[in-house]
Amino acid sequence: NFITECYTIMANASILPSIGTVSAQALKKGNKSKRLDKKEYLSIPYAFLAFFVGFIDGDGYIQVTKTTKGFISIKLVISLHLEDISTLEYIQSVLKLGKITVYKDLKSPCCKLIINRTDLQEVIFPLLLHHGIFFLTDTRRAQFELAMFILKNEIKIFSLIPKKEDMPLIFKLPKTSVDIVKLAFFKNWIVGFTVSEGSFFLKVNNDGCFQLKQRVHDILFEAFKLVFETKRKISNEKDLYSQFSVSSKDDIQRVINFFSFSGYHPLVGLKGIQYLKWLTLLRNSSRYANLNFPN
Repeated sequence: NFITECYTIMANASILPSIGTVSAQALKKGNKSKRLDKKEYLSIPYAFLAFFVGFIDGDGYIQVTKTTKGFISIKLVISLHLEDISTLEYIQSVLKLGKITVYKDLKSPCCKLIINRTDLQEVIFPLLLHHGIFFLTDTRRAQFELAMFILKNEIKIFSLIPKKEDMPLIFKLPKTSVDIVKLAFFKNWIVGFTVSEGSFFLKVNNDGCFQLKQRVHDILFEAFKLVFETKRKISNEKDLYSQFSVSSKDDIQRVINFFSFSGYHPLVGLKGIQYLKWLTLLRNSSRYANLNFPN
């Protein structure tokens, strides 16, 4: 009945408060058949959410654009090569949100998971605030702060969005690499970031190698060195890209320990397959015969 419905809405709002006002029309339009009750979203594992944010920091973006009528459109988009659609299907299966669209006719066929504004307002952003999990790359952080400012202040017209410097920060980024490592979600974030920006391979000389590469972000890449306990220098390509790369026996063992023995969120999709193939190649190499491999 009506009273029960009202009570449920109020209870849900206190559990996971929406960001800004969500119109009744937007709620009707959304695909409610798949979506969980708000209370159930709190049972999504913390490790998954940290993994998810790391993955978006690598391969996703929060899109804020102007509609033809001058209004604001907000959505979260994750785009991958079509061969890696299982990664998007996995994320969708946990969140019970978003729509996967396949683009087969492109030169490089791709697939996209798109999460709409209402689901960001009602579920994704409230979950991140609830758990204190945030984006660590400058670009994604700026996109999140902008979207949050628009939603919280209920700005409707694109031309009324203020300048970036006039927006207050929701999450303050740690100032040092040591502080980044102390973040409770960072290790699972690394797994998600690896699924998007990492690679496991053998060099021409058959040395095993693990690499993470993205736009320059000094303290973040220094934090990778601390987690994997290595002194290997971060390389910098034309001041555009940072690259973390390890290949010594000790370093490779620590990489295996991290991804196979630490209990963090597992690697998924094509990157998970690449990692398992890499382990097989290392096992068959006399150079790595003494390493501790997973069964």
